[in-house]
Amino acid sequence: QVQLVESGGGLVQPGGSLRLSCAASGSIFSIIAMGWYRQRPGRQRELVASITRASSTNYADSVKGRFTISRDNAKNTVTVYLQMDSLKPEDTAVYYCNVVPSRRNYWGQGTQVTVSS
Repeated sequence: QVQLVESGGGLVQPGGSLRLSCAASGSIFSIIAMGWYRQRPGRQRELVASITRASSTNYADSVKGRFTISRDNAKNTVTVYLQMDSLKPEDTAVYYCNVVPSRRNYWGQGTQVTVSS
């Protein structure tokens, strides 16, 4: 079992930046890849960025060149970051972290990101 705690959301103006954090604990040795997902109003949840144990990354086209995923490995925890730059109003969403592919019982509360002037 893995526990995931997201943080770092907030309100930002268009063109601004935010950094999200996801602290993973528990059976982290079982994790091959982790990702950041988002659910925009009226849309299904989507994977926006992922990172493997070897730090290989992948991005959705909508965020490529603006978002950067990274990870920091400690002894018993893994922290995954999502640096979001050049934010647009359409990036407004609840952002979640989960493993890739996602596990239903790992979804947390997420963190709200609102991009608005």
